Amino acid sequence: MSRKYFGTDGVRGLAGQHPMTAEFAFKLGIAATEALKHQGIKHPKFTLGMDTRRSARMLAHAMSSALMSRGASIILLDVMPTPGVSYLTRTLGADAGIVISASHNPFYDNGIKFFNAQGEKLNDEVELEIERWLEQGSGDLVPITGEAIGNSQRYRLEQDDYYSFLLDNGPRLKGMHIAIDCAHGASYALAPRLFKALGAKVEVIGAEPDGLNINVDCGSTHPETLIDKVLKEDLDFGIAFDGDADRALLVDRKGRLVTGDHILTICALVRKERAVAATLMSNLGVENYLKNRGVYMIRTKVGDRYVHEALLENDLNLGGEQSGHMLFLDKAPTGDGLLTALQTLLAVEKSEQSLEAWMDDIPLYPQTLVNVKVPAALKATLEAHPIVAAAVKDAQGQLGEEGRINLRPSGTEPLIRVMVEGSSQEQINRIAKTVADAVESVSA
Repeated sequence: MSRKYFGTDGVRGLAGQHPMTAEFAFKLGIAATEALKHQGIKHPKFTLGMDTRRSARMLAHAMSSALMSRGASIILLDVMPTPGVSYLTRTLGADAGIVISASHNPFYDNGIKFFNAQGEKLNDEVELEIERWLEQGSGDLVPITGEAIGNSQRYRLEQDDYYSFLLDNGPRLKGMHIAIDCAHGASYALAPRLFKALGAKVEVIGAEPDGLNINVDCGSTHPETLIDKVLKEDLDFGIAFDGDADRALLVDRKGRLVTGDHILTICALVRKERAVAATLMSNLGVENYLKNRGVYMIRTKVGDRYVHEALLENDLNLGGEQSGHMLFLDKAPTGDGLLTALQTLLAVEKSEQSLEAWMDDIPLYPQTLVNVKVPAALKATLEAHPIVAAAVKDAQGQLGEEGRINLRPSGTEPLIRVMVEGSSQEQINRIAKTVADAVESVSA
């Protein structure tokens, strides 16, 4: 049975339009509570956090009302990085965690995702169970009254265990002059405080959220402003987070973008990992570089849940995506941008060579990515269309063993992503356009 509402990262959509409405959030809250009760948890306890987008409080209030109406208690975390919700769900003894966020998407989108009691994303079976309760509706439920109605309490940030956890897992940065870009998102208060506490002099970008500016020309999806600041002010490095701070990218003092592929390589070698997990999008140059140094790369479908599955199946700790969505399973059960930045800087420190030296040494093949807008109903089947399949086959023939091509539907948007990698930038640009044109021609 396939899921109707849950996608690769919870429920997503345009805020104010089904399913991202207050009405649906209320129904989803009831369904989640009843699903936990069905597991034998009589009075479920939830954590609830959000990012800074305009619609977050609307959805959070609806969700909170639903949970309490069914007898659940809530710890309100307010604005909190997604990985912080994961961490606190586990450490505060909650039965589940809820995040209202659409991560790196624009402000007009939003999403609702859940963590289990261990701070991990829900598996497909649990999401299907919640959807069954959604379809059933609340009409037959016995009303909760009197003292059985749930309550809520606000989390005291001055006693933030998550902040303490991050401090304990970072390097000393005394004497460093750095910049951080918080994407006007969930890390806007925590990240500057954290890096100052580690000893750095911090220049802050993207820390003035107004509900509408999250991810707008800033953060890890738009690192140009950060790169410019690092270069103009001759800073030691920069760090960019996305809207919910579950991913991070760095910038070295030469203004080069340190991607998830670089982070994976540095951390794998310094930590002496025997193998890592990465997606089909990770650079072939990195795979060969690691292989030559005794580290095997396991490839997965795109999406951190698939990287997570591969790590668990192979008893590994380290994996990630080019986007900077990394997993350090010996430290945390989910992707954490703040932890990623700290672990990368710690690895660089332990290696006794600079970030710039690492960037000089890690070879990347030229790679291009073209996003093609397609009708949402067609995106899962377009790759098999004869015209598209023929274009892909011809492209791979041109690339030979020195390159590769990958088509995949976006998990959250009506897009087909065409990725081409090879030894010649001119060649891969030409091939990517040809294949993208083929996709566009059959989706019109």
